[in-house]
Amino acid sequence: MLQQTRVAAVIPYFERFLKRFPRVEDLAEASETEVLSLWAGLGYYSRARNLQKAARQIVRQSMDEGGFPTDHASIRELAGVGDYTAAAVASIAFGLPHAAIDGNVRRVVMRLAGDATADIGALATQLMSRRDPGRWNQAMMELGATVCLPRDPLCDACPISGECQARRLGIQKELPPRKTKVMIRREHTLLVIRRKGRILLTPSPRVSGFWELPEVFSGVRLGPKLGAFRHVITNSQYHFEVREARITTSPRECRWWDEKQLTDIPLSTVAKKALRCLNAPSIAP
Repeated sequence: MLQQTRVAAVIPYFERFLKRFPRVEDLAEASETEVLSLWAGLGYYSRARNLQKAARQIVRQSMDEGGFPTDHASIRELAGVGDYTAAAVASIAFGLPHAAIDGNVRRVVMRLAGDATADIGALATQLMSRRDPGRWNQAMMELGATVCLPRDPLCDACPISGECQARRLGIQKELPPRKTKVMIRREHTLLVIRRKGRILLTPSPRVSGFWELPEVFSGVRLGPKLGAFRHVITNSQYHFEVREARITTSPRECRWWDEKQLTDIPLSTVAKKALRCLNAPSIAP
């Protein structure tokens, strides 16, 4: 959950997730719909699917080999586990000498070297404590998260500032080099179509496994504008307009849901934002 998500945002999700799935077997046996419902709002939903796949791998391995893998290569084979996660788990849980390189660690090591082209993996491995690699990894992550900040590093508070080549050269704010992010603007209209306590939803075109309000399709009669909002996904900035609508027939992929069921199904973040417009006064078209 902490991959690409802030700690403060993760905590309530983590607590709810563990309450529902206290054992790896519970997660392995759950439906994907339930897993996605508990994950809804965190984004990057392939992480949830891979987490469940990994749980099922671990359950199968428990029957054959005795539980969670204890070496770096086997941890790396779990679904959704990359080099960073495998190194973090191997070093923190099992004391194995693998440098866990996230964005914070990459920034710290690059500034220590004073070189944007440095081999970060090799340097981190060279610097890493063999006596306590797990604590070293956590210290480097924390240093990057709280002191060696991206824009305004707190060099005066840094315990290793005397070793920092970037500070010596006065280029600490220039490393790592900033990447130019090009945002693509996308405009869409979402429809609120209700009938006898039910609402029409469609499988999300943006997030597999989730439900969303439909967009304009043949035969729709548009009603008042209910609101508008923006939503950013990676390099796309979506501008959504939400309107009431009426129909005679619905597309085959759409489904009517009882409005009381909406808290029990995996609604996309876009759908949740759009449905909040129902509580606001209508806006003239």
